[in-house]
Amino acid sequence: MLNTAVLGTGLLALDLVERVQNSPHLRCGLVIGRTPQSNGIAQATRMGCATAAGGIAALADAGEAFDIVFDVTNAFAHPAHWAQLANTGTTLIDLTPTSGGTLIVPAVNGAQATAHRHIGLITCGGQASIPILHAIAQHYQPHHVEMVATAASRSVGRASRLNLDEYIEATGSAIQQFTQAATAKTMLNISPASPPPPFRVAMTIVAPGMDPGPVRELVESAATTMRAFVPGYRLISCAVTGDTARVVVEVTATRGGMPSHAGNLEVISAAAIHAAEQHALARIPALKETAR
Repeated sequence: MLNTAVLGTGLLALDLVERVQNSPHLRCGLVIGRTPQSNGIAQATRMGCATAAGGIAALADAGEAFDIVFDVTNAFAHPAHWAQLANTGTTLIDLTPTSGGTLIVPAVNGAQATAHRHIGLITCGGQASIPILHAIAQHYQPHHVEMVATAASRSVGRASRLNLDEYIEATGSAIQQFTQAATAKTMLNISPASPPPPFRVAMTIVAPGMDPGPVRELVESAATTMRAFVPGYRLISCAVTGDTARVVVEVTATRGGMPSHAGNLEVISAAAIHAAEQHALARIPALKETAR
């Protein structure tokens, strides 16, 4: 069982804590916040976790080794976090919108997670859109891709709001990497609507020679694969007109501690746990051999 630490105490971080506690391969050794009086620290304590304040410096003060650290802080802080952990043997799983590390999307290249110690999960929009876009791009070479994500205001925390430019840049860069599109454009809408809307991602992909039937099959297959990681992932529409395909998906959070409109948080939380558990499973043969 791998020992993990969670940097951050927001709703996403606390969902990660609960997932770690429910995993047969992971244990939550520490939850770290900025201030000791925060609501997140109090909640993590009630969940039975050891907690500390003061940011990543608290890792060194904890007096124990951590196999995996989840970074749920912000894009500005992440490079310093990796600089501190790079030579320690710890695997850092980045849930902030940066372009550092090896980009992992479980439904596309999840098996590669075990080979890397610095893992980037792009953004919630990237996690929700890239499986669909990648599936199409494997058969039709895209000239241009657009992705517009709409998230409920209540599910977008302070750190995410500080990192909106980084979100756009990281998502667009990752879409180009996974699709090899000549150009990519991304947008994020934060909706103040009441009741809060579910997380929605609209994609447009321009590629020559697209056939409606095969494209629909590719999209449905990718959506089915995504539901294995995120049960609330749902294909809303898929239409092909000439060389342009338009696909819309919605992600509803289905976990008990997460409001249903927070599908944006659930999709990236699921990716983080998958990457961590892949690391744990990869170590099982070595652990069995050591125990002999």
